[in-house]
Formats: sequence, structure tokens, C-alpha cells
Amino acid sequence: MHDSSMPSSPQGTASTRPEAPPRGERCANSQIKVLLKSFGLRTSLIRLKVIDTLLEAEHAGRSAGVRTVHTHLQELDIPLSFLSVREVLKRLCSEGVIELQADKTYSLSQQALAMLHPYRLS
Repeated sequence: MHDSSMPSSPQGTASTRPEAPPRGERCANSQIKVLLKSFGLRTSLIRLKVIDTLLEAEHAGRSAGVRTVHTHLQELDIPLSFLSVREVLKRLCSEGVIELQADKTYSLSQQALAMLHPYRLS
């Protein structure tokens, strides 16, 4: 989609989603795509956002449950049902990308963290 009347910088798009994510997010998204591919999974917006949500939780020193992830996705205007989010989490867990904790929360696996760490903490 190309519209010359649309601003090319995110400054004029405060109330809408910017076309290009900030430089750090773009780098993280590319690493999440590599991560998914290394686990034999296709890239999807929901998987990118779920992993990014869990990565943010990791940096805050916590894990996140299905409800937390679902609420975060709703805040990003990603319309998915609670059940859909739960199924994505289950699939990422079964493939070893994330781990289910004893308290029913999810966190990134050590392998996933090792692949993503340099791009989110720098």
C-alpha cells in the first residue's frame, strides 16, 4: 500500500499503527522470525507478538499467563479469542520455544532466550 499523502515517518501516526516498527523492534522481529524458523515454525503476527510479550515479561523478571498475553494482544488491537491465544501458547510450548511453569504461566525456553538475548538487552 503506497499513498503519497500518508506521512512516511511515525510522527504523524500516533493514533494508528506505524508502517515500520522502531529500529530495535524491527531487529527483534527479525530475530523472532529466525527463532521460529529454527524450531520449524512459520512466522505469523500472533506468534511474533506472543513471543515479544513473553520477552518483555522476561525482562521485567516475571512470566505471563494466558490471560496476560491475551490482554496484551487486545491492547495491541490484535483481535484473537482467549482460546486462540491459549492454542498458540500450547503449540509454542510443544515445539520447545516456550515452557509452561508450575504456576501455569509461560516463559521463553533457555534456547529461545539465548537466540533473542543480544537483540533485546543491548
